Amino acid sequence: MPLTLLRNGETGKVKRIGGQDDVRRFLENLGFTAGEQVKIVSTNGGNIIVQVKDSRVAVSKGIANKIMV
Repeated sequence: MPLTLLRNGETGKVKRIGGQDDVRRFLENLGFTAGEQVKIVSTNGGNIIVQVKDSRVAVSKGIANKIMV
């Protein structure tokens, strides 16, 4: 299921990342790699704040739909 289906406070493990090569590379540089634990911190309008690898990252809903957990 896509990352956008998780609710605030829920955690998930990244299964795969879809999208074009540049999008996948960008997300991997932010810490979104297969097997990595992620936690939804909050959602604000069209953005989602995610905790990944001791960092908080804001991603758009469109990008979050490409992250499968």
